[in-house]
Amino acid sequence: MKHTILAGLFSLCLGSFFAQPGLQPGAAVRDAMQKVQFLEGRWQGAGWIQMGPQRHEFIVSETGVFKANGGVLMLEGVGRDAADTSVIIHQALGFISWDQQNGKYLMRAFRADGNHVDADFHVADDGSILWGFTHPMAGQIRYTIRLDNGQWVESGEMSRDGKSWRPFLEMRLSRL
Repeated sequence: MKHTILAGLFSLCLGSFFAQPGLQPGAAVRDAMQKVQFLEGRWQGAGWIQMGPQRHEFIVSETGVFKANGGVLMLEGVGRDAADTSVIIHQALGFISWDQQNGKYLMRAFRADGNHVDADFHVADDGSILWGFTHPMAGQIRYTIRLDNGQWVESGEMSRDGKSWRPFLEMRLSRL
């Protein structure tokens, strides 16, 4: 008898787990994720980065894919040295979602060195994306992503005092 009851409860729970027809993102999530939908797809382009005295040119690919029924945008980027494309100079994986409880975006980015950052992430009224974080050695880091004639244009700046900003990255990508 105990086994029959346990089997019935297990079946009921398992059936509920797999039958999730009501799991649709709410209106707030759908609206928020619509604002970043332009990042979806495959992108490729070129850019530069300068963390010290020498500027490095690179080629880059970014792939944006919606997951979890459109509630999470996964971005994967790989940058290769323009002079020697066998050398990877940047590799990252990021996840963007909408926090319904707090009414804000969440972004977690993972780097190839195993570290991650939880970044501030905002969509401006003009549709551009502003994201950034504080790095213990570099200070404040901020990025701006915008569409310019159908191209993904991203710039990065850093500041040690939060007042004067120095550009360190720019890239321009086209949709494949």
